[in-house]
Amino acid sequence: MNYSLEENNLSGTLSSVPIFPTAPEGSSRLTGSVKMADCIRVPLLLLLMCIFLFVHLIQAQNNAIKKLIAGVDKMQNQVGGLGLAAGNPGVDERNQGAGASLSRRRSTGWKLAEEAVCRDDLTRLCPKHSWNNNLAVLECLQDRKEDSEIAAECNHLLWNYKLNLTTDPKFESVAVEVCKTTISEIKECAAEELGKGYLVSCLVDHRGNITDYQCNQYITKMTTIVFSDYRLICGFMDKCRDDINTLKCGSISTGEKDVHSQGEVIACLEKGLVREAEDQTGAHVIREECKKAIMRVAELSSDDFHLDRYLYFSCRDDRERFCENTLAGEGRVYKCLFNHKFEDSMSERCREALTTRQKLIAQDYKVSYSLAKACKSDLRKYHCNVDTSLPRAREARLSYLLLCLESAVHRGRVVSGECQGEMMDYRRMLMEDFSLSPEIVLHCRSEIESHCSGLHRKGRTLHCLMRVGRGDMGAIDPSCQKALQTLIQEADPGADYRIDRALNEACESVIQTACKHIRSGDPMILSCLMEHLYTEKMVEDCEHRLLELQYFIARDWKLDPILYKKCQSDASRLCHTHGWNETSELMPPGAIFSCLYRHAYRSLEQGRRFPSGESEAENHGSMLSRDCKVEVQRILHQRALDVKLDPELQRRCMTDLGKWCSEKTEAGQELECLQDHLDDLVADCKEVVGNLTELESEDIQIEALLMRACDPVIQAHCHEVADNQIDSGDLMDCLVQNKHQKEMNEKCAVGVTHFQLIQVKDFRFSYKFKTACKEDVLKLCPNIKKKVDVVICLSTTVRNDTLQDAKEQRVSVKCRKQLRVEEVEMSEDIRLEPELYDSCKTDINKLCQNVAFGNAQVIECLKENKRQLLPRCHQKVFKLQEVEMVDSELDYQLMRVCKNMIRRFCTESDGKNVLQCLKQNKNSEMMDPKCKQMITKRQITQNTDYRLNPVLRKACKADIPKFCDSILKKAKDETELEGQVISCLKLKYADQRLSPDCEDQIRVILQESALDYRLDPQLQIQCAEEISSLCTEEAAAQEQTGQVEECLKINLLKLKKEGCKKEVLNMLKESKADIYVDPVLHTACALDIKHHCAAIPPGKGRQMSCLMEALQDKRIRLQPECKKRLQDRIDMWSYAAKVAPAEGLGDLAMQVMTSPSKNYILTVICAGVALLFMMGLLCGRFTKRVTQELKDRFYRQGTAKWAVPASPRPSHR
Repeated sequence: MNYSLEENNLSGTLSSVPIFPTAPEGSSRLTGSVKMADCIRVPLLLLLMCIFLFVHLIQAQNNAIKKLIAGVDKMQNQVGGLGLAAGNPGVDERNQGAGASLSRRRSTGWKLAEEAVCRDDLTRLCPKHSWNNNLAVLECLQDRKEDSEIAAECNHLLWNYKLNLTTDPKFESVAVEVCKTTISEIKECAAEELGKGYLVSCLVDHRGNITDYQCNQYITKMTTIVFSDYRLICGFMDKCRDDINTLKCGSISTGEKDVHSQGEVIACLEKGLVREAEDQTGAHVIREECKKAIMRVAELSSDDFHLDRYLYFSCRDDRERFCENTLAGEGRVYKCLFNHKFEDSMSERCREALTTRQKLIAQDYKVSYSLAKACKSDLRKYHCNVDTSLPRAREARLSYLLLCLESAVHRGRVVSGECQGEMMDYRRMLMEDFSLSPEIVLHCRSEIESHCSGLHRKGRTLHCLMRVGRGDMGAIDPSCQKALQTLIQEADPGADYRIDRALNEACESVIQTACKHIRSGDPMILSCLMEHLYTEKMVEDCEHRLLELQYFIARDWKLDPILYKKCQSDASRLCHTHGWNETSELMPPGAIFSCLYRHAYRSLEQGRRFPSGESEAENHGSMLSRDCKVEVQRILHQRALDVKLDPELQRRCMTDLGKWCSEKTEAGQELECLQDHLDDLVADCKEVVGNLTELESEDIQIEALLMRACDPVIQAHCHEVADNQIDSGDLMDCLVQNKHQKEMNEKCAVGVTHFQLIQVKDFRFSYKFKTACKEDVLKLCPNIKKKVDVVICLSTTVRNDTLQDAKEQRVSVKCRKQLRVEEVEMSEDIRLEPELYDSCKTDINKLCQNVAFGNAQVIECLKENKRQLLPRCHQKVFKLQEVEMVDSELDYQLMRVCKNMIRRFCTESDGKNVLQCLKQNKNSEMMDPKCKQMITKRQITQNTDYRLNPVLRKACKADIPKFCDSILKKAKDETELEGQVISCLKLKYADQRLSPDCEDQIRVILQESALDYRLDPQLQIQCAEEISSLCTEEAAAQEQTGQVEECLKINLLKLKKEGCKKEVLNMLKESKADIYVDPVLHTACALDIKHHCAAIPPGKGRQMSCLMEALQDKRIRLQPECKKRLQDRIDMWSYAAKVAPAEGLGDLAMQVMTSPSKNYILTVICAGVALLFMMGLLCGRFTKRVTQELKDRFYRQGTAKWAVPASPRPSHR
């Protein structure tokens, strides 16, 4: 700017001396141009107005003003003449021309334009209208490059002029008059001793507080002059002389370097200060008073980049290129250049100068004029600069300012928009250039050199360090990790993703597509990006940058602004937290979130008992607010995406992750791996993985990847459950129940199965089971942890109470209900029963290698190959079948295949008796073929051993030990008897010796097995070869209707194997006892039975005898097929009687009773018995007398032989 005092009548000798400024019209500093040629001449009218106002002011003043003007006149003459030499006694003789020229004086005042040594430069560089104003000439010439554009003699002349101008006491008196009001307002300046040049320096220091226009313009112009050379700054050279010499920053003698700009010296000192802060090797420790002087110079030059001479000359071209239209002043040019610092066309020298400036700002925020001005009131309002517990250097740091004001913002306090805008600019600056943080440079030096060299620009180095901090590129030094965490807190990119330029650029496309509904800069953008992590919308570069940032945000709950806002009161109440920018050793930032989520899931319904003495109201007070719990759940969902986002998990499980999960690199695999190896983990890791798994059991939506994979199933079958804010394990139950729906994809099925397998390890991992049965487990099954063992323990208790008809069940109702659910779920996959799975691993690999685990398919495979199993596995499978037969609901395959048939036929049946119901409706026309086939399989299984048929076992509990004890003695526990006991009972049924209940059950079995030979295990075993050779077609038939049995009967004479022949003969014997046992005959004779034997009840051979009598009765005409079948049966029975004679009287009697000639045989037997009776009567009368004589004879002989002489009896006479 040009400030001039024109000649007037008050002083004819006063020339253009810059004391009282006029209002500015145009300026190279205000227009952005650095060339004096661009200055605009003050309009005449404005000039006249200024003169008029000046004259009026002079007339209004007292004699002091006249003295002031006289002093100024005298002072300027001294500046132009002898004062020059006096002020610089060490001027070199080589500048004699300049000194001689300066000795000339004019009565009207000395002018720089009249000096010969500067005339050529003035003519060439400065507009003619500025020649009459010394300060205009000075400004024009001093902004030229040091070494090339200005002659050395002229440089020296200018420097001496400025030195005298800034040190002459008379200028101090001018300042006293011009800034009288201001000095009285600024106490520090009012207290300065006059005559030593300190007053002007004080006013320069406080120019930001000067409100008077004239004083402000005067001091601004003086500042421009002062800052052109460090030696002109009051006291600077004295304070920094030793440091300048030590650092070799340049000369301190005017005779050694006579250039008008010594900005490089200050720049050198500033760089030395930065090196010291970064603790670089060989860094010189600058004296404290020089440090303060350097920072003060930087602060005072913060509003106008012209005042930073080194930066000004380094960035003149870049300013024209990037900031041509940016007005100078108030730090605007600085900010513009900062924003373009990493542009490719930015010169390296300018970038270096800007970086140095930024590092100084990092050390003292006041070096940034715009930040200090915008945040001044807020700093005072929130006491950010009055912390007496901190040293001044720490309090002034940019990081402290940012943390203090960010704390106010996060607490909901009002911080001006202008200040927040400035804060955001500098937070972005910190994220862009790691070198602005001395702690990063100091503590992360080795990491940068090893992993991140050459990535300086646009925040790439910082993100590289973050990646190292995550552990993706090797170990990181703890001090470097801490420095990174501190920097992230200072920059606070969680509040606005745009602060992180690397993240912003990498994720721009994702934000535009996936998060376009969220306002730009909203903190929810980061959450949105996390929700789309590992989806098709996410790009790889964004994924990496996002995880790198989230790693550090996850380690301090305060860095998530939404979480902090919703939970700060809860955290203060429950976790004893301090302010946003305060930390506690007892409760470090990483522990706060753990505290919050422990309280988030604390409730009575979750099975957690209140601590002793704690009431329900008190417990409610220790729970989180609803809004806070929602945010805690959101964070947990995000952390589940990557194990490294959970600080506690990563810290405790680092060793186990390397040991067990080093190859698990896909998303979510590491946690699954830890859960799979839960029993192998060290205690600390096992605890944290267990707690997290328990938490997932309550809210499976924490597993974001699983929820994403299961979305089709959830939308189709579980949307109502998923919409509930409180999950309580319902969603996982729904997914398990719909695990085999068509919407279920492989990823979801694998995830659900994995969670089921994890639940087996600890009953606490099954939320609903834990909630329902926790009290029962503590009471009945203490010290048992594995879920399978707990289920077995509780199930055994329930069964024993039921069998013993206990008055009160020891297991609670709600636990019994949930126990049923757990038992059913465990039956779906053999892996959910570890003991069975471990026992059968070898057999599974051998016999069921290609069979999927789900839908109980492996279990079914083992059942079908039961005879080939190893003994250990065979026993376990038998035990499983025994349980399933007692409780059909535990037979997963049966319940799955026959689900619709159960709904149709068995809605009123108890779940445990479903199989019995299905067997009764097996031959219904509405029965589904697949279900019918499954029922047949179960019938075959039941008939292999009476213990697998609970109804038969109960009905025949007295008959089995009575008639089949020999078989039981040979039997082994948990090994099938292959139908031997049932075969034994069948024979006794034919003999009609069974109890009524047992007879009814055996009749059913006989009827069923008569239709399907596979239901008779002994027949199938003994006649396997005969069936394959003689009855191939019948056995291959899809529908079994007794044709195989008929085939064997027809080919009875061809049977060679005694065992098979015996079984067929038994069938014939059984059929004589009940025609229903012979389905072929019954079918052929059904009409005849209806016509001739309808009144005769079935069983005990009654209807068969009726048909035989009808066959012999010539008056009755039977159906041809019936007649033929009956005749065949008579022949078979005759052959059977020859082949298999009666084994005893009972068998003989049965044969007679079931013989077609029963009446004839009985008549003959009766006649014979009667004849014998009559003969006995006759023969008995004839022999009676002989027998009596013989008896008497023998009696007499015996008496004589054994007679004893009688002793004399006393006489009683």
